[in-house]
Amino acid sequence: MVYAFKVYAAMLVVFFAVDMLWLGWVARGFYRKHLGHWLAAEPNWAAAILFYLLFILGILVFVVLPGLEAGALGRTLARGALFGLVAYATYDLTNLATARDWPLVVTVVDLAWGTVLTTLVAAAGFLAGRAFA
Repeated sequence: MVYAFKVYAAMLVVFFAVDMLWLGWVARGFYRKHLGHWLAAEPNWAAAILFYLLFILGILVFVVLPGLEAGALGRTLARGALFGLVAYATYDLTNLATARDWPLVVTVVDLAWGTVLTTLVAAAGFLAGRAFA
């Protein structure tokens, strides 16, 4: 249990740092340009934190721990990519299907970002798990 918590904590730090870099610096103008009318003046931090905690738990349970058990970094990366794609597709494709004027370009960029970000976090979790073993 302590081992899994250490891996989870390492993943949380990596996810938060990389996603904040993306949202706060790299893609900030992109999202403002395409979703400015959708964005709140301030994020709902409680909801954002809950998403981070749950999403990283999912990466740990469904991707990283099975990858560590199998000793398979490649499998961990592939499953991380798929998990990220599916999770981000849930949000973006639902918006594309139901929200008026939801930009296709946002969906495409988000799907790519979710795939890359989750793969990076899964890799970090795998490496942390090996280091903590």
